[in-house]
Amino acid sequence: MFFEPRLSKSGWITCNSCHNLSTGGADNLPSSIGHKWLFGPINSPTVLNAKFNLAQFWDGRAKDLKEQAKGPIANPMEMASNHELAVSVLQSIPEYVQWFKEVCKDEKITMDNIADAIAAFEETLTTPNSRFDWWLNGYDEKISETEKQGYDLFKVKGCVACHNGFGVGGNSFQKFGFVKPYEKDTQSLGRYNVTKDEKDKYVFKVPLLRNIELTAPYFHDASTWNLSEAVNIMAEYQLGVTLSRDETNKMVAFLQTLTGDQPSIIFPILPPSTANTQKPDRN
Repeated sequence: MFFEPRLSKSGWITCNSCHNLSTGGADNLPSSIGHKWLFGPINSPTVLNAKFNLAQFWDGRAKDLKEQAKGPIANPMEMASNHELAVSVLQSIPEYVQWFKEVCKDEKITMDNIADAIAAFEETLTTPNSRFDWWLNGYDEKISETEKQGYDLFKVKGCVACHNGFGVGGNSFQKFGFVKPYEKDTQSLGRYNVTKDEKDKYVFKVPLLRNIELTAPYFHDASTWNLSEAVNIMAEYQLGVTLSRDETNKMVAFLQTLTGDQPSIIFPILPPSTANTQKPDRN
């Protein structure tokens, strides 16, 4: 389902289009290209390790991966289909009918079990064995002294207050511009779109930092492609501190230790059809 283009109205767009597993689970664009070449309003977050988020989407409007999976299919700027059409298309494909019957025990395909399938796959998209993980498990040689100093700075400066847990983030909502108003983007209202509570204006889900070196551009508004600049923006707007160049370099060095094993997706090789293996009839 994650790679199935027929879930989209055009038959060209898949989940992988915006959450490319070859590029860190994101698409490395400021905003994703959707139906009729429309650009979305916000930067696509990585799908890798998304199971560790407290909620899905930048504003947290989906409580889990299953609920999130339903959204893009019916979004007119993304896949531009609708749930009824997506179900009917899959229901017309005998192989899918058989597979869903075997797995879900349903006679008919439903949007719920389509979303279940996508979410179940996304649950597998974790990235273990980062150098930082190895170091935490006692393999001291896995990270350098500079990277260790970067980790110390990450804690001392206060980054760890929001970027913590297994995903090094993803488990809280925070205002972007906590100590200083963030003037680069005043249009994206974040969590306010869900709660309509004034205090939630410009509040976003804290992004995961695992594999952060792979997922530029950064932030919900994709305002920088440079990881060093992203670190400095966070220091200025969230912590109210100015980092020296040496401190920034060390912190970036630490962040690069968070890149883990990327998912290995191997497509099944189907046997050639009988028609292709038969010798031509020359009579």
